[in-house]
Amino acid sequence: MPVAQRPHAAIYYEVAGEGPPLVLAHGAGGNTLVWWQQVAHFARRRRVVTFDHRGFGRSHCERGHEQARHFAGDLDAVLDDAAIGRTALVCQSMGGWTGMQFACGHPDRVAAIVLSGTPGGLTTPKVLAWLPQLAGRATRMLATPAWNEPHPALAPDIFQRDPDRCVLYAQIAALNPPGALAHAALHEVSIDPSELDGWTIPTLVVAGEKDGLFPPDVLADVAAAIPGAEFAMIPVVGHSPYFEAPAEFNRIVEQFLDRHFPS
Repeated sequence: MPVAQRPHAAIYYEVAGEGPPLVLAHGAGGNTLVWWQQVAHFARRRRVVTFDHRGFGRSHCERGHEQARHFAGDLDAVLDDAAIGRTALVCQSMGGWTGMQFACGHPDRVAAIVLSGTPGGLTTPKVLAWLPQLAGRATRMLATPAWNEPHPALAPDIFQRDPDRCVLYAQIAALNPPGALAHAALHEVSIDPSELDGWTIPTLVVAGEKDGLFPPDVLADVAAAIPGAEFAMIPVVGHSPYFEAPAEFNRIVEQFLDRHFPS
């Protein structure tokens, strides 16, 4: 599989399908494997790229260089290595920091962006007010839950509704090196809403109704701060709508992409 070389890191990525490019940026509980319900769906009409953030999955990173401030540069390297000029981005949770930083630095290379369960580093009033509660909940992301406990990135009742999916998510997350999220230092990467003056990239913010990490009202505030952004909430699911309700998530994203970056 291809690898994009970076100073102090080697970024693993995969490509499937042909057509307009679509890059999927995973969250702190994932890696390339977590997109198993999106790759085959979107690769029928698009060139789908998945990658492991540095310090996650099969990407290598020297100790001391795992920080999120490098993520946008890593994405840039992946696109160059894959010979992709302009692409759509779908960013889950931590991946939102990657996508928004990249879009701010390279707006000409981003045709559209989807922010799923993430503020993407935006420091809106509701995001700032929520951060103290988020800190405690994010600590749970660093622990490995028991096999029959819901992962913090999923809806609280998912084990009762869909135990197989709950166990699979935990297994995928366990493939990441220990402490990957702790080393990412997301707090070092932030965007003041004023920096988005003149923003013209089509943007969709997707929230899960039962998201305990970034609740819908917080993400609605993020959408309101991004010029022209659309907002969609998926009922019943938690922090990972792409994983918990893939059919609905794929439908919403596909309709958005077909309007702004058609295949």
